[in-house]
Amino acid sequence: MGPITDKLPCAVLFACTLNSVRSPMAEYLMRARFARRVHVASVGARAGEIDPFAVTVMNEIGIDMSGHCPGSFEDLEDSSFDLVISLTEEAHLVAGRWASSSATELEYWPMPDPTVSTGSREQRLMAYREVRDLIDRRIVARFGT
Repeated sequence: MGPITDKLPCAVLFACTLNSVRSPMAEYLMRARFARRVHVASVGARAGEIDPFAVTVMNEIGIDMSGHCPGSFEDLEDSSFDLVISLTEEAHLVAGRWASSSATELEYWPMPDPTVSTGSREQRLMAYREVRDLIDRRIVARFGT
């Protein structure tokens, strides 16, 4: 299935477990491509702390997410999202409950967890880069460029 650019949602929410790596990466990557056309946010099944390796690999491609403040579904002030994209199983379960009484579309894009990577700093950063690039490719495949 090709990009669905003619059906670009007005508001997209990305969700992962702690809103510290995968969902903020997705939020900022989506904003970089569609900031003028789509409202984008991210949350976690529960709130964690922003991951410095995630900030580093996003800075490598010119995106600053150092000011990201992780939050959870409970912290959302606005619930009018057309689409919620979950990047972890835990977030997908919470998103299903959260959106159960709305017309919000749900998608599940399982992503590897780079925080479990081991080795040197460079090897760990490589795991984060791979996840960043995987998310970006998925965004392009789903929404176009």
